[in-house]
Amino acid sequence: MIPKYKLIYLNTYGRAEPLRYMFAYAGQDYVYEIIEKEDWPKLKPNTPYGQLPVLEVDGKPVAQTTAIARYLAKQFNIQGKDDWEILQADSLVEALVDYRACARRLYTEQNPEKIAEIKKEQTMYLEKFDTILSSNPSGFLVGSEITWADLVFAAVLSGRQDDSEARSAALSTLVDKINNIPNIKPWLKARSKSNASAKKVI
Repeated sequence: MIPKYKLIYLNTYGRAEPLRYMFAYAGQDYVYEIIEKEDWPKLKPNTPYGQLPVLEVDGKPVAQTTAIARYLAKQFNIQGKDDWEILQADSLVEALVDYRACARRLYTEQNPEKIAEIKKEQTMYLEKFDTILSSNPSGFLVGSEITWADLVFAAVLSGRQDDSEARSAALSTLVDKINNIPNIKPWLKARSKSNASAKKVI
């Protein structure tokens, strides 16, 4: 029996987007509950760790974006074809989490030398990702078929315009390929209309 899903997040493009990509790709129905910023403080204590997004599975809440994404990948059969592919996809997503953490430091850092160090670290990650992607004839990050890693990368990189010039052609092609998948393309178009006021904070 297919579970009933509810995804809860703020009215912004952020940590929930990889999960929304995965739901769209799988064609899986779910409820998307948007919490307004002013309502969050009173709702925060009722969440598992005081963080969003939260996924409810048959009414049972769970938090932590990567853990949720890994669960959905298994449910939707996009985790990888064998243990090695699963490990590779996990490793890439964890590295992308580190890349995002590095990129977020740019929002608050004022020291020019430290900013240069952060940008150097960003470039290192992008170059590593490019090497992995470019070495795979399929055009996907792992194996010969799409995995959740491809969807997570597309979601995150689509929301980051500050590093678009540093991205390789291979990474940009991957993002375009994912964003034009039949299940995802119309969802993205509908999303842009329904979330017209949302800010990108990925």
